Amino acid sequence: MSDPQQPFTHILGAADSPVLLHVPHGSRRIPHHVREGIALDDAALERELDHITDAHTAELAAAAAKLAPAAPWRFVNNLSRLVVDPERFPDGREEMLAVGMGAVYTRTTHREPLRPPEDDPTPLLEAYFHPYATAMTEAVEARIAAAGRAVIIDVHSYPTEPLPYELHGTGSRPPVCLGTDPFHTPPELLAAAETAFGDRFGHDGIGHDTPFAGTYVPLRHYGSDRRVTALMIEIRRDTYMTEPGGPAGPGLDTLAEALAELVGSVTRR
Repeated sequence: MSDPQQPFTHILGAADSPVLLHVPHGSRRIPHHVREGIALDDAALERELDHITDAHTAELAAAAAKLAPAAPWRFVNNLSRLVVDPERFPDGREEMLAVGMGAVYTRTTHREPLRPPEDDPTPLLEAYFHPYATAMTEAVEARIAAAGRAVIIDVHSYPTEPLPYELHGTGSRPPVCLGTDPFHTPPELLAAAETAFGDRFGHDGIGHDTPFAGTYVPLRHYGSDRRVTALMIEIRRDTYMTEPGGPAGPGLDTLAEALAELVGSVTRR
């Protein structure tokens, strides 16, 4: 079971499943001592959380896990990405540093001040980013040990209209965007996702690497271990919820069915 009081939760699946559903951006929780370092007042922070949180993605992953023929494992971030963003590079490789949104954000989705840019990010990286990365790496290695491979399916959402922080917001915004990596996303994994989501949203409703590209792989395996495959699922929020931070609708069930089909397909390979 997920314990929201912990920074992250590794939820058990079928013993021999290679699949790890990763939910990094679904929480709004910010510990009190971290909140004290954020410049926004309470109302502005709530608005920012509406925009930046991938709302209901943890529920989506849980529903898909119940529907899948063999339950995938799940790794869920129980803290807001305003604490740290576990999917960013923690160094100068991260392109989002250009808009103040590296591993520790200093700017909001509207490019307004979130933290003083001179703040030292090291305490937050040490307290939250590095333990998360270590645990996620161990979760991936456990799937390799059990199944001979690990398949990371990264579960995200994005707003219907682009936000000012987006570096590539001028591209198309399909109902479902599949983010890929040239090393870690084999054609058969991409094809399985195209089938599962295309059957429900139409194949014209599936995009590749727009408006967001890439997928998450732990740095220990990134670019070097082909036993680790990965795909990012980015879902346009109007397909399943009231924007910007409102309740989920019936589209969540459709998405859970598609995600469960994808899990089943890659588990059987």
